[in-house]
Amino acid sequence: MNDLVIKNGKVLDPISGVSGAYTIVVKDGEIHSMQKGNGRTPAGANVIDAKGMYVTPGFVDIHTHLREPGYEYKEDINSGTKAAVAGGFTTICCMPNTKPVCDNQSVIEHIIDKARVIGRCRVLPIGAISKDLKGTEMADIGDLASAGALAITDDGNSVMNSLLMRRAAEYAKTFGLSVMDHCEDVTLSGDGVMNEGAVSTELGLSGIPAEAEEIQVARDILLAKLTCTHFHITHVSTAASLELIRQAKKKGINVTCDVTPHHISLTEDAVRGYSTDTKMKPPLRSAADVKALIRGLNDGTVDAIASDHAPHAIIDKELGYDSAAFGVVGLETTLPVALKLVHEDKLSLKRAVELLTGGLNSLNPAGGLGGLKRGSIADIVVFDPNAKVTIDASKFYSKGKNTPFNGWKLKGKVLYTIFGGKVVFDHEKGVSGPSGW
Repeated sequence: MNDLVIKNGKVLDPISGVSGAYTIVVKDGEIHSMQKGNGRTPAGANVIDAKGMYVTPGFVDIHTHLREPGYEYKEDINSGTKAAVAGGFTTICCMPNTKPVCDNQSVIEHIIDKARVIGRCRVLPIGAISKDLKGTEMADIGDLASAGALAITDDGNSVMNSLLMRRAAEYAKTFGLSVMDHCEDVTLSGDGVMNEGAVSTELGLSGIPAEAEEIQVARDILLAKLTCTHFHITHVSTAASLELIRQAKKKGINVTCDVTPHHISLTEDAVRGYSTDTKMKPPLRSAADVKALIRGLNDGTVDAIASDHAPHAIIDKELGYDSAAFGVVGLETTLPVALKLVHEDKLSLKRAVELLTGGLNSLNPAGGLGGLKRGSIADIVVFDPNAKVTIDASKFYSKGKNTPFNGWKLKGKVLYTIFGGKVVFDHEKGVSGPSGW
């Protein structure tokens, strides 16, 4: 592999604290050197001229659905990792709601082995809390940990049994795993399909009250305190949930959280057209909730932006609103949607990059990747924050086209994604195959 040189770019790395003009030399999959300004280019090196662009650590998505095994008609590891690197992600954590469920060693190993063969980005499986995601019998958490699971969750299937959740948290702590939770009191959310309020009443759609999320957030915080286990609350959507987390952090309780691009850029008003691409769990909330989430991005209450990439086939979405599947895709739209806040002066670029790159540290503090510094793995993204883009779902690498952002005109484009020193996405060539282009 020839040396790779990235020059003339603006390095911005909240992980290592490096910022400014640097020439980065990549050799044998690692960062060999970082020289201030226009440094020396080794003979025969491949050169990326990043003039006018930002150079940051590869993005990390701690909430992705790859659907394999079992639902490959929606997405698979190959198509999902293509979407990931096109979006600038070099590390993604995949959820366990597969078929069979990722509640045992063999499924974990299948995901890890296939992702390694493809070699396009780092795929870290999240194991299930309960067997078959039924919430009645605990999965073999030690087995999942030894196979390589990063954390445990029954994502999409809220664990209503608090004793089961307590025992799972205690086991998780023993094996150094975090508990990641989709917070929803399903007895309260019932058959709701959107946020409960004036808009749901106007549209004649069953509502999901904000309290359905907040009750479970409060419970998880108490369990985190009781068990001294790290709990990560995923896709937080309400102001009250965020305030509970903020106060828990102030008390020293080991809890972190993420928000999605759609929950910081859309409100329940988007449902007025009855597009099923606005149907997700948790649902789009009120303008006041969106404002509160953006505040949480800025004050440090929110630890990461995660896509909750949930691809579905057309047959899953082209139904009536009540019957359509929950979920939207996000790997290929996360950067420009997040940067929309930057361009509206609601979030700094540095903070946006921090939220896009630091997710692994929030989910597993021992699992950080080191950022951009000599000797670190060369996971790098080069992007232009000012490049104009029009979201076109028909051009997604993902099999899923279910996005509420189709047709949006935004700014922010990934130009190069580098994984382990290898260019895996080039804005002119596209996504590389397992053996390159």
